[in-house]
Amino acid sequence: MTRKQKKMLLRIVAALVLMAAILIADHFLQFGRLWETILYLIPYCIIGYDVLIKAVRGISRGRMLDEKFLMAIASLGAFGIGECIEGLAVMLFYQIGEWFESIAVGRSRKNIAELMDIRPDYANVEADGALKQVDPDTLPAGSIIVVQPGEKVPIDGIVTEGTSSLNTSALTGESLPRDVSVGDEVVSGSINESGLLKLKTTKAFGESTASKILELVENASSRKAPSERFIAKFAKYYTPIVVGIAVALALLPPVLNLILGHAANWSEWVYRALTCLVVSCPCAIVVSVPLGFFGGIGGASNAGILIKGSNFMETLSEVREVVFDKTGTITRGNFEVSAIHHSPVPEEELLELAALAESSSTHPISRSLQRAYGKPLDRSRVTNVEEISGHGVIATVDGKTVAAGNPRLMEKVGADFIECHSHGTIIHVAIDGTYAGHVVITDEIKPGAKEAIKRLYENGVRKTIMLTGDIPKVANAVAAEVGVSEVHAGLLPGDKVSEVEKILAAKDPKSTVAFVGDGINDAPVLARADIGIAMGALGSDAAIEAADVVLMDDDPLKISKAIRIARKCLRIVKTNIWFAIAVKILCLIVSASGILGTAAMWLAIFGDSGVLILCVLNAIRCLFVKNL
Repeated sequence: MTRKQKKMLLRIVAALVLMAAILIADHFLQFGRLWETILYLIPYCIIGYDVLIKAVRGISRGRMLDEKFLMAIASLGAFGIGECIEGLAVMLFYQIGEWFESIAVGRSRKNIAELMDIRPDYANVEADGALKQVDPDTLPAGSIIVVQPGEKVPIDGIVTEGTSSLNTSALTGESLPRDVSVGDEVVSGSINESGLLKLKTTKAFGESTASKILELVENASSRKAPSERFIAKFAKYYTPIVVGIAVALALLPPVLNLILGHAANWSEWVYRALTCLVVSCPCAIVVSVPLGFFGGIGGASNAGILIKGSNFMETLSEVREVVFDKTGTITRGNFEVSAIHHSPVPEEELLELAALAESSSTHPISRSLQRAYGKPLDRSRVTNVEEISGHGVIATVDGKTVAAGNPRLMEKVGADFIECHSHGTIIHVAIDGTYAGHVVITDEIKPGAKEAIKRLYENGVRKTIMLTGDIPKVANAVAAEVGVSEVHAGLLPGDKVSEVEKILAAKDPKSTVAFVGDGINDAPVLARADIGIAMGALGSDAAIEAADVVLMDDDPLKISKAIRIARKCLRIVKTNIWFAIAVKILCLIVSASGILGTAAMWLAIFGDSGVLILCVLNAIRCLFVKNL
């Protein structure tokens, strides 16, 4: 509990104690109206002075018709007509509701604050045989840093020395440590649990994973959902209307009674108008709706799912079709050379030529060829590199023109290639226009992929689709194994966008389409889909930037969890909206009719502060997503 919350709780307790003491004393001593008003004003000022100040400030700034103004005018009006205890109760229960709201927001912020804790304060660099702490923002990519046991990794990098276990729970929501050694990639925000590590940074501090995550979370609250925008507009028009109704209720019936020759009963009608003002305050809706979304985003981030705004929460809840990229999304993206077929040259020579031709590429296929060759590559032997998107690479190696890629590339260079019947990605190689065989590269399906597809169907997703640049045979085999219902293979990056546009055109207007990807070539599709979901641990910066949801541990099972979190959040938000509106309408009718007489103010207090407390407590449930 914060200092401000403790102070408010102390004010609430003090006001309650004084209120009870005055009630008991009045029972025995029978205070007159003047002394009763003076005595009740003491706890009223203790509990309500800040509301009165904010109401005055609001009037001076042209924001007269907000909930602070309504509370001030209704409570002071009650004092004015002699209903002192009701006036105090209006302010007291309003502040209790505000206190519950601050506690709920604090719980939501705690989840995000824990995520914010991943921001490192310094980086260690070696200087004159000693470690020196420097601002990580001053280090360029390629710097050598030292991470000692117990310290946070400040910048993304590759291990150059040492072995250790990393705690990545702040990033992924998973408590299982990850073992790393020389050559492994390490992301910022992880905590080094055991051995000393030396890292060669691969990014500047501002581009590292921790900085990107914090930027995403900090910007999330600025993107409002349609429900939030509706509530803002609702409050803008609703409040002046109910104030007008209350003024009419206070003036018109007494004036009409005077015209007809009856008693005006000013106090009775002013009392009814004041109860209408209290019950009509829209704070239960205005507070609980954004609080629900804020709680959902906080709970999701604690589970390793970053949702970039409450607007995406609504879109995510309506997903009925999920489109997947294959590599790095359904499969691990850990390509390994498993066979070489139909090569007239020695296998080692073919691997060397293919690895050299692909040496300037960062694609996983290129890295697998380099690992299979297993020797250092002299890139000075390579010139005239031409990477053809969706086809492969053509380069000059030792004066020979080497083409490595798919059948379309072989057709382009005029080489008569041989089809391969093995399962995997096939890299055909041609040397000086003559076919030199092909390399079979296989990829492993992620352990949770099959279960992830199954859970999507269990959660109301009607269709799953795979879009991939891989050959149809490989794509169909992967789809059949994990349960994807539709496959489009052999696609160029631009073709993926076209396919997604066709899916969007044919979808149910009430549903949305999600695309899940991780590569830089997926960025256009992630941006084009109704909602883009990026694999954040190994995904490219471009994909993470373009996506609306980021899964920090690359676990496909988190896709269905993200959808369940969004649906729970929307369900709670809509329940709060309709419950608050229904109760307020009922209380307004009862208050205006005068059925309950002087008890109507207590009903109004429940209709305002009571409903606020109930809605806030309900909104807190958005935080609890662990078992979804």
